[in-house]
Amino acid sequence: MDEIAIISDIHGNLEALNKVLEDIKKRNIKKIYCLGDLIAKGTHIQECIDILKENCEVIIKGNCDEYFTVEECKRFYCETDKKRYEWISNKLNKETISYLKELPYCHEFYMSGRLIRLLHAHPKKINTMISNISTFEKYYELFLPSENTISQEKADIVIYGHTHVPFMQKLYNRVILNTGSVGNAIDVYRNEEKDGNVKNTTVANYIILRGKYNSKDIDNEISYEFISVPYDIDKELEENKDNIEFEEYEIEIRQGKYRNMQRFYDDLKNKGIDIDKI
Repeated sequence: MDEIAIISDIHGNLEALNKVLEDIKKRNIKKIYCLGDLIAKGTHIQECIDILKENCEVIIKGNCDEYFTVEECKRFYCETDKKRYEWISNKLNKETISYLKELPYCHEFYMSGRLIRLLHAHPKKINTMISNISTFEKYYELFLPSENTISQEKADIVIYGHTHVPFMQKLYNRVILNTGSVGNAIDVYRNEEKDGNVKNTTVANYIILRGKYNSKDIDNEISYEFISVPYDIDKELEENKDNIEFEEYEIEIRQGKYRNMQRFYDDLKNKGIDIDKI
């Protein structure tokens, strides 16, 4: 069978990226596809991009890659946003900014008879949040084509990132896979009484897809494997002393807590989800 390693949401975490690539090499997997969000959060964004360009056969655009490189995306909601934009933009050379602007929105291919569509977040919008507790109606949107997709067919398998939480959902004879995040793994649904060991979350995540590449014969075997790779968080943080949001970054990669957790919970409340029951 053919194998593809699918990674996403590196977010400038050099230590996590290197460990994942070591693991992929150890497994002798030759194809690596990346689902975007190469930049933001960690300090080593230029280094990570250089490594990804060298190692990945396919790289698509994430919302952070768009936000910090496209002129019309300068939407400063507050002073923090402005400082963040300037800090990240100053770490990228002109060639890299041009490269990120030109990244494709999605990638499609057949494997074992299934049309597989790779996205960062959603067929229509690059930053739409569809999480592991979304409705079936929202899940179904992931399979639909849009003006951003390569084909106008419904996908059999959609693989995406963005949420930083790995999961799998099967519905309507189709499959959704979320890779989780290489460099910024979190679990947004937290409860002090129910939480397990945080080290189940604070790892580098990716997926291995196995099947017959470029085959439209659905009788061929296909499988999916979720991989979690530990990495040296202390070393990553030691090399982030210049990070203007060091405390927020540390909370995310050491505690697996999204820095804007309250804003996320407020959004859930607005959608009628009782977060006290999570």
